[in-house]
Amino acid sequence: MCGVVGFITPKSLVAPSLITDMASALSHRGPDDSGYWLDESMGVALGHRRLSIVDLSPAGHQPMQSRSGRYVLAFNGEVYNFREIRKELESASSENAISWRGHSDTEVMLEAINIWGFQAALKKFAGMFAIALWDREERTLYLARDRLGEKPLYYGEIDGSFVFGSELKALRLFPGSGLEIDRRALALFMQFQYIPSPHSIYRGIHKLEPGAFLSVRATEAGAFALSSPRRYWAIDMTGRGGERIHIDEGSLVEELHALLQDSVKRQMVSDVPLGAFLSGGIDSSTIVALMQAQSSRPVRTFTIGFREESFNEAQHAKAVAQHLGTEHTEFYVTPEEAAAVIPRLPEIYDEPFADSSQIPTYLVSRLTRQYVTVSLSGDGGDELFAGYPRYVFSEILWNRIRWLPRWVRRGASKVLQGPSAKSWDRLLGRAIPSRLRSSVSGHRIHRLAEVLRCANFNDMYVRLVSLGAYADSIVLDVARESRANAVKNVEEDSYLNRMRRFDIEQYLPDDLLVKVDRASMSVALESRAPMLDHRLVEFAWKLPRHVLVRDGVGKWILRQVLDRYVPRKVVERPKAGFGIPIGQWLRSNLREWAEHLLAEETIRRHGVLDPGPVRRTWSEHLSGTHDRQVYLWSVLMLQAWLETRTTPN
Repeated sequence: MCGVVGFITPKSLVAPSLITDMASALSHRGPDDSGYWLDESMGVALGHRRLSIVDLSPAGHQPMQSRSGRYVLAFNGEVYNFREIRKELESASSENAISWRGHSDTEVMLEAINIWGFQAALKKFAGMFAIALWDREERTLYLARDRLGEKPLYYGEIDGSFVFGSELKALRLFPGSGLEIDRRALALFMQFQYIPSPHSIYRGIHKLEPGAFLSVRATEAGAFALSSPRRYWAIDMTGRGGERIHIDEGSLVEELHALLQDSVKRQMVSDVPLGAFLSGGIDSSTIVALMQAQSSRPVRTFTIGFREESFNEAQHAKAVAQHLGTEHTEFYVTPEEAAAVIPRLPEIYDEPFADSSQIPTYLVSRLTRQYVTVSLSGDGGDELFAGYPRYVFSEILWNRIRWLPRWVRRGASKVLQGPSAKSWDRLLGRAIPSRLRSSVSGHRIHRLAEVLRCANFNDMYVRLVSLGAYADSIVLDVARESRANAVKNVEEDSYLNRMRRFDIEQYLPDDLLVKVDRASMSVALESRAPMLDHRLVEFAWKLPRHVLVRDGVGKWILRQVLDRYVPRKVVERPKAGFGIPIGQWLRSNLREWAEHLLAEETIRRHGVLDPGPVRRTWSEHLSGTHDRQVYLWSVLMLQAWLETRTTPN
């Protein structure tokens, strides 16, 4: 796991000091080594920070040149099948034996590119990666990102120069007139709590989308021609869902078991200590069970807990660990310890990000890094195997309202939106019991009104998984547009696959994987996700519905695999997110911090949000009659990020 950075510039900036400074901004991603490569005549520079995982020797140093001298490579991540590729290369070059310098995946990747070409080699790489490759012969820079988006890669133009890097903090060091905040990206952030790719918080800077690559040709010293990103992999390429409908269930379970075993085996390869995150849920328990089954000694497992019972999963993780015989470590977090992390969040996440589970993710990463350098996780299980309860709920909701004529739904929506949210709250306060007031509110009635107006299922699902019109309406000076124009277009053969695809292509890479990458990398921990092996993704995508969802519950087929290792009673419980009691803490331990960021003076100073609705929402939350934590956390993370910028925009 590493950090990459670089540029093509027409200015007199191609100097070791600039590229090393930019790479140093990523030192947390790679504390073990650093390097750079320059071609002053072409205005090209590549920089690298290394976290040594496989081949700890200097033979793994990057940027690395190919044996032929044609290619220079800097990459972040791991290619898990590099040993198989190495054998294939050796077989193909039997007459001309390859003289390997070490046993790193980087060297194998370079030789594969040298023999097969960039695009052909890219399709063979199985793993997580962000690649920067300079072709000295063609004078072309190639950037590529792994299929599911585990590793980040930003790119764009600053004052006529092309720049790229693993995180925005490195790009901010490039000389120029400064990066401007993109208000449309802010509106998207307020809707989703993250900024969907290809957008970034800065105008002119983009995220390279998962499964894509682009090329940048240096036309003369420092000038460049940028291609549009192209896909080398997508779910569409793997076939439509349901192709395996005629295969018996037992065979499908066996195939899944074999794929999971192989993926876990590949991702357990490491020259440094390795462990796993364990929540006690189905996904992480499956990964840990398969790790322990293939290990000769107890696997190291890690979890954190909270004293607030409704948020605590530590006891479930402990039960699974005891059953499997792992060497388990747990850490109970106090509100004070969580609060101490919050000031660091803008630095860690580098652009506004408001999934509040970022805090426990950071804390469990920090705990884990005290013992190991690599940790496996169960990320991806819900998206691949239909584990989210919202999948079943969304289908039921749409089937109940879609038969109503549009004019009836529009009329009902208009009636519900007639009174303000505050007026609804006053009415509900008199009409419903106090115990229900936190779950039935004016904001939720307005959300229902939005759903009733939806023209199709896709629009409804996006509205359900976002924060609604209220959220982006508080961003000042931004043109409004339909969410359908802002997110991935989803066309599939079933409602279930539409939701899964949206989550795999947007929610997973832009929220969940960002959360884990930034949290783990901030403490120099490599996190690996065996369920995101692209062979597993392709297998899961073709599964028929009846092995995914049965009796209204998802992950049927994955549960059959886990049943072989852990009794159902140990892991069966209502699904819970990796959450924290943020709503309670905002009224207590975090209140002073939040009050400063939500003060009208602070909001007006930054000049991007309307302070009126923000202040009303804060007052409602403090009163205890309504839980506004989700809305407020988005505002707080934006305000905290803006506080770290020296010049308000």
